[in-house]
Amino acid sequence: QVQLVESGGGLVQPGGSLRLSCAASGSISSIAAMGWYRQAPGKQRELVEVATNGGNTNYADSVKGRFPISRDNAKNTVYLQMNNLKPEDTDVYYCNGRQTTCLSCLWSWGQGTQVTVST
Repeated sequence: QVQLVESGGGLVQPGGSLRLSCAASGSISSIAAMGWYRQAPGKQRELVEVATNGGNTNYADSVKGRFPISRDNAKNTVYLQMNNLKPEDTDVYYCNGRQTTCLSCLWSWGQGTQVTVST
């Protein structure tokens, strides 16, 4: 079992910034990728951005150029620097990852962190 703890969300005005953090712990052998997803009430969870071991990133077009992602492999932690935030970025943000032993297996979801962009 892998446990995920997200933090860093909050209320911010349009154009502002936030930095999300997520630490993974538990039965971790070798992480292949870690990233961020988001979900609005009544909607499906969607990919925001994922960073793989090879240095590649997959991201939603809506966050291109605004949300750089980074990982600290020694700490099994992933960060999302959210810049130039827009009201439509308001969501609950979750992190998740995959290990090299099962590239199709996501971990159990954590509690998420709420991001609200509003005046």
